[in-house]
Amino acid sequence: MEKKYHGVIPPIITPIDEKENVDEDGFRRLIDYCIEGGLHGIFVAGTNGETMALTQAERNRAIRIALDQVKGRVPVIAGVMDTSTRRVVENIKQLEAMGGACAAVTPIFYDRHTSQDETIRHFEKILRETNVDLIIYNIPPFTGVKLTVPTVLSIAKLDQRVKGYKDSSGAYADFMQVVSVYRDTPFSVMQGVTGMALSSILMGSDGFVPALAPCFPGMFTSAYEAARSKDMDLTWKYNEIIRESSKILGMSRNATAAAKYAISLRGFTDKRVIWPQDVIEKEDETKIGNKVKEIDERYAQLKREG
Repeated sequence: MEKKYHGVIPPIITPIDEKENVDEDGFRRLIDYCIEGGLHGIFVAGTNGETMALTQAERNRAIRIALDQVKGRVPVIAGVMDTSTRRVVENIKQLEAMGGACAAVTPIFYDRHTSQDETIRHFEKILRETNVDLIIYNIPPFTGVKLTVPTVLSIAKLDQRVKGYKDSSGAYADFMQVVSVYRDTPFSVMQGVTGMALSSILMGSDGFVPALAPCFPGMFTSAYEAARSKDMDLTWKYNEIIRESSKILGMSRNATAAAKYAISLRGFTDKRVIWPQDVIEKEDETKIGNKVKEIDERYAQLKREG
């Protein structure tokens, strides 16, 4: 069963100009590069897109540009994460006004967390007051709470508009429990930890959300197809390349700066990150440039070998 939300869906960066406004031209060209490279969707205004660092107006502008440029070619998932249910509902209503069809929703953050039930209530109210598809987004490092398997299953049962689950917790056993429940249903289960991505696909998950997919769209889509086809030897080879590519994110003090620089080498966007994050150093640029070239060469060689 091919589900609505599946495959390689990048948490796309938000290119910015010198005033920290969205670089519309660069963003549009990057989106086209991703789609033409075979990626299966776009996740805009996520963590990698610096969504909470953008002003609300620029966050909405990034989402609007993505929806307009994609033009229905692939699904667009928009991050609406925020610090209260009311704020998230307002974000989704703005998304609806733009014509958006799917929102990624995390637990609230910054406030104290007292129970798993609060997140179930969070989704219940969102579902009552909005009309888009929802993706449950579990990302404990940024929300301060890890969703349990029973909580995910409870939210998924609330309404058929809850279409999927993206797990960036790194709890592989928990993730596989969710996969086992939804393998033969329309509900999508997507791995958010790139190092676990291909093994997750082999075991039945529906997709993954790698930060560097906009830099290497062909490589990541080929890796996904290898795993989906259960070609163990080829999947192993792609896993080695993906593991090597992930080193890019650790080549700067700031993983976002590293990702933005690597993607900027494709010629569409600038390397800028939003103040006051650490910027990338010159020596890091050299290392990342060399690693990007290495990954390109290894992917080309693997394609030649068939």
